[in-house]
Amino acid sequence: MSEREKIVSALDIIEQYGGYDGDHHKQWVLDQVVRALTGVEYPAWVNNYQSSEDGLETYAWDEGIAP
Repeated sequence: MSEREKIVSALDIIEQYGGYDGDHHKQWVLDQVVRALTGVEYPAWVNNYQSSEDGLETYAWDEGIAP
């Protein structure tokens, strides 16, 4: 998938689902956008997000709940 296609996909997700109320739904939208933008690199992105100078899994990544 091209970079442009990834961006269009991410924006489509925001347009379709970004208006739902609830933190758990907003987190799902964020997760879906990250998946659209990172593709097969999603697991590595999550691992990087969760890690810090204090070690692995310093931060939690929540996949949210689909609206």
